Amino acid sequence: MTYRHHIAALAAALLALSALLFAHGAPAAEAGKLKAGVFDPPRAAPELALLSSNGGDLSLAAYRGKVVLLGFGFTTCPKVCPTTLAVLAAARKRLGEQGRQVQVVYVTVDPERDSAQRMRSYLAAFDPGFVGGTGTAAQLAAARARYGVTAERKVVGDSYFYAHSSSVYLIDTKGLLRGMMPYGRAPEDYAHDVRVLLAE
Repeated sequence: MTYRHHIAALAAALLALSALLFAHGAPAAEAGKLKAGVFDPPRAAPELALLSSNGGDLSLAAYRGKVVLLGFGFTTCPKVCPTTLAVLAAARKRLGEQGRQVQVVYVTVDPERDSAQRMRSYLAAFDPGFVGGTGTAAQLAAARARYGVTAERKVVGDSYFYAHSSSVYLIDTKGLLRGMMPYGRAPEDYAHDVRVLLAE
């Protein structure tokens, strides 16, 4: 099985699992209230100066008018990253037509392995609309610092992995940082918060 086929199979399995586990979602929150932890007051989301998995520069400003769900991870992440991406894909499906107003941006913490092409193939297995960000080690470290994201390289035998922050940032249609959703939340939690932000 090729790497791409393996990722596609993994993504499909995780999407099915997330749909099963979160079919009913969490109890409805009070209208207008985010389920994510909120930034109060909201502030401008730090810009990214990275290479997009679609080619060219990756800039958050390009997605004004959409809600951006911003996460950090890496393509060889065994559990947290693929689970998070599967949940985000399921949330976008739950939103129906409103899903077109959502942009998932996933920034790698592993510049050695995660080229733009590799990230494009990896993310497409979850949702072809997802966009990845990569760059030099210094560029990625600067991006993490702006968001308070940690990523520690752990060597295991002749390979390595990263222990990293797993929350997803919610950026509203005006480019303001509004919330931070912790790992393990249901697709409906994301869908709920996107609806709240789009309704403002």
